[in-house]
Amino acid sequence: MSQAVLERRSEMLKKHIQRLLIKDNQHGISRQQSMFLQQMIKELHQTSHEMNSNK
Repeated sequence: MSQAVLERRSEMLKKHIQRLLIKDNQHGISRQQSMFLQQMIKELHQTSHEMNSNK
């Protein structure tokens, strides 16, 4: 993937993760949402790794 696509993906993942973390801290989240959050964090780490290897 191009650097611009990876950067956009990273920003989107960060926003989604932030929203879920805020929701979790305020009201709690379901098990399904928790698993989704964990998957997004893994994707963010993978995207960061790909961005760093493309430099």
